[in-house]
Amino acid sequence: MKCLMVRQPWASQIADGSKTVEIRSWHYAHRGDLLIGASKNMAGQRMRDGTLYPSGMAVAHVKLVDCVPFNAKLHGKAAGCDRNTAQDCEDSGDWAWILADARAIEPFPVKGQVKPFEVDYPPREEKKPLPTVASQRSSPTNLVNVTYAQTGNSIALDRMGMREMQAKAFQARDAQYLLLKAPPASGKSRALMFLALDKLFNQGVQKVIVAVPERSIGASFASARLSAHGFFADWEVNDAYNLCTPGGESSKVKAFGKFLDDTAATILICTHATLRFAFDAVEESRFNRVLLAIDEFHHVSADADNRLGEVLRSVMSHTTAHIIAMTGSYFRGDSVPVLQAEDEARFSKVTYNYYEQLNGYTHLKTLGIGYHFYQGRYLSAIAQILDTDKKTILHIPNVNAGESTKQKHDEVNYILDAIGEVEKQDSATGVLFVRRKTDGKVIKVADLVNDNPKDRDKIVAYLRTLNSPDDMDLIIALGMAKEGFDWPFCEHALTVGYRGSLTEIIQIIGRATRDSPNKTHAQFTNLIAQPDAADGEVKLSVNNMLKAITASLLMEQVLAPNFKFKTKHPDDTQTPEVGTIHIRGFKEPTSMRVKAIVESDLNDLKASILQDSTLLKVLPGEFIDPEVINKVLIPRVIRTKYPDLNDEQVEEVRQHVVADSAIKNGEIKEVGDKKFVRMAGKFVNIEDLHIDLIDRVNPFQKAFEVLSKSVTASLLKVIQETIDAGRIQMTDEEAVILYRDRIGSFMQQHGREPHINASDPLEKRMAEALVYLRNKRRQHQAQQAAQANPA
Repeated sequence: MKCLMVRQPWASQIADGSKTVEIRSWHYAHRGDLLIGASKNMAGQRMRDGTLYPSGMAVAHVKLVDCVPFNAKLHGKAAGCDRNTAQDCEDSGDWAWILADARAIEPFPVKGQVKPFEVDYPPREEKKPLPTVASQRSSPTNLVNVTYAQTGNSIALDRMGMREMQAKAFQARDAQYLLLKAPPASGKSRALMFLALDKLFNQGVQKVIVAVPERSIGASFASARLSAHGFFADWEVNDAYNLCTPGGESSKVKAFGKFLDDTAATILICTHATLRFAFDAVEESRFNRVLLAIDEFHHVSADADNRLGEVLRSVMSHTTAHIIAMTGSYFRGDSVPVLQAEDEARFSKVTYNYYEQLNGYTHLKTLGIGYHFYQGRYLSAIAQILDTDKKTILHIPNVNAGESTKQKHDEVNYILDAIGEVEKQDSATGVLFVRRKTDGKVIKVADLVNDNPKDRDKIVAYLRTLNSPDDMDLIIALGMAKEGFDWPFCEHALTVGYRGSLTEIIQIIGRATRDSPNKTHAQFTNLIAQPDAADGEVKLSVNNMLKAITASLLMEQVLAPNFKFKTKHPDDTQTPEVGTIHIRGFKEPTSMRVKAIVESDLNDLKASILQDSTLLKVLPGEFIDPEVINKVLIPRVIRTKYPDLNDEQVEEVRQHVVADSAIKNGEIKEVGDKKFVRMAGKFVNIEDLHIDLIDRVNPFQKAFEVLSKSVTASLLKVIQETIDAGRIQMTDEEAVILYRDRIGSFMQQHGREPHINASDPLEKRMAEALVYLRNKRRQHQAQQAAQANPA
C-alpha cells in the first residue's frame, strides 16, 4: 500500500479526522487507500537533495478521494495553514490532497521516499515480548460511580439476631407465597431460616424443603444456632437429609421419599435437579403442609420446557404448600418471564434494594462499574487492566463466545505467564504460586477453569476455607465463582466479553460487593472488544458495546437510592419526607395494578426498555429528541409488557419510570437548605421540577457522554456510523447514483464529506449513502474473509 510521510502534529490530526486536506507541490493520480506516516526527519536541504529518506511510524489509514488545485477556501481543512500560507500555496500552484474516512491504526515503523512509497500493510508480524502485568497498567473507564454512607445499618443485628433485610422479610412471614428480592450477600439464606422456623412452629407447616441450583450453595443452609442471638429456635439439618453431596440422583430421590415419610424429620436441603426428579417420583399430595423454598429463583422460567417452573405451578395449583422464592437478581428473566402473570400476582413481594444493602456497610465506601477496550485478542489487554495487588476474580469468556480463542486452558496459561513464573502448585489444595515479574512478589492463584474433577474439588474445598486476604490473590474462572460463591475479600470483578444476561452481571458484581476490612472500593470491569471500522464484524462489536453500556445503566438504576414521587400542588407548604420528591404535573398511581408495578417492577421495566432494539439504536443519538424517547418509544414498551393497562395507567407508569430514571441518573447537590438535581447539563431546584421538564431529558444519555469523551474521534465516528447504518433505509442503486453523481463533486467543492446531521436534505442523504456504502463494504470484506478462511 502507498504511504505518505507527514510531519507532526499534522499526521495525528489526519488520524483523528480533524485535518482532511494535505498540501503538496505535486499532483498525484492515485485514488483510494493511503497510509499516513508520522515522520521524525522530514525537513531540511538533505530531504530535498535525497540524501536522507524520511522515517517514522505509520499512524493512520485514509482514502485519497481527489487531488485538486489548492484554493483559499480549503485552508480551514488543512490544519496548521493560516490565511497567508493558504494564499502562498494558491499562488505557487500547490495541490490539495482531499482525504476522507480516516482511522487511526496500530503504529508500525516505515521509511521511504519523500513522495508516496510502497509499504507492506498489514505489516508482517514480528514476535513481541509478552506484556507484563503491571508494566503497562491502565484504569477502567467508569460509567457508574456510587458513594455510600457506611452507616452500618444493613449488618447490625436486632434483638432477635436479624439484619435489617431479614427483619423486613420476617414482617411478611404470614404470606403463603413470598418472593424475596435482595442483593447477593445480604443474608437471604438466614432470612429463610427465620421464616421457615416460624412456619414450622406457628403456621402448621410440617416440613421444609430448600432447593438450591448447585451442590456448593447448599452449605449456605447448614445448621445454625439462631437462639444464641435471641431467636426462639435453632436451624438444625440432619446430615442424612442434606442431599447436596456427591452421588447419583436415584439414591437422592430415595432419600427425598424417606424424608417425607419420616415424621421426625423437618428440614431437607437438595438441588433444583433433585427436586425435579423427586417431584416425578412421589405423589403430589405429599407436598401438602410443606414449605418449598427455591433459592436463586431466577433459574425458574414460565417457559413450557422449564421443568422447575412446571413443578412450581403444579404445587401452587394442587397442594396447600407454602412457597418462598429468593433471588439476588432484580430482573425476572432475560427473555422469558419467571412466572406467568396470574401466578406472580399470588406472591407477596419483599424487596431490599442494593443501595440499602451497600449504604449500610461499615467498610465499603465506593463502587465503580466500567469497561476497558481491547483490540485483537483480549489476552493482549489483560496486562493493562489486571492489577494483582487487588483481590480479583477474572472470568474468561465461554469457549462458544466470539472473544474466546477456543483454547481455555491455553488462555489461563497465557494469563499466568503475563503475571510471572509459576513456581509450584500445592498438591493438597491446588493453589498455584506465581512469582510476579515486576517485583518478585509471590501471588496465590486459583484455576477454576481446570475441569478435571479431582483437581477442581481440591481447589473448591480450599476456597471455602479462606479466612484472610492473604489466603488468595486471584481466581480465574469460566462458569464458576458467580452466584452463591463467597469471597468477601474480592475487590475487583474483571469479566471478559459482553454478557447477555443481566442476572449474570449482577451476580458477578455481587462477588466484589461484600463488606470487608481489606477494601473501601469495589470495582466491576467489563473487558470488551473495541469496534474497528476495518473489521467485517464491526456491527456485532458495536452492538455488544452498546449492550454492555446499557447493562451498566441498568446497574446504576439498581444501585442508586430509591425515591418516592408525588404530585406537587400549588398550596403545598410542608417540607417533603426524606426520599420523597414532589413534581408539578406528575400523575400518581390511581390503581393497585399500577402501584404494584411502581413498587416492585420498575427495574424489570427498565430492563425491557433498555433492551428494546429500537431504543438501543436511538439512546446514543445526540440529535434524537428526548421527548420521542420518553413519550413515544417508552410507552410502546410499557404497552407491550403490560397489555392489560389502559392509556391512563400507561401514562402513570411512564411518568414514574421516566422521572425515576432521570433523577437516579442525575446528580443531587445541597446548597444551604435547597436541593438541586443535575438534568440535561444544568442544575435545577428540586422545588421547581415539572414533568414537562423531565420529559425533555434523555435519562440514559450520561453514560454515552462518558463514552464519547473516552474514545478517539475516529472510533466515535465508527460507532455512530454503525448505529446510523441500522436506521438508514436505502437501496444499492440510490447509494451508487449519489456516490457517482453527487458526493465527489460535493467533496471537491466543500473540502469535506457531507454531514449526516446537515439541515440540507440532499447533503444528509449523501452522508447516509456514504454510511450505507461503507457498511456494505465491511459486509463484503467479512464475506470474503470467511470464504478465504472457512471454519
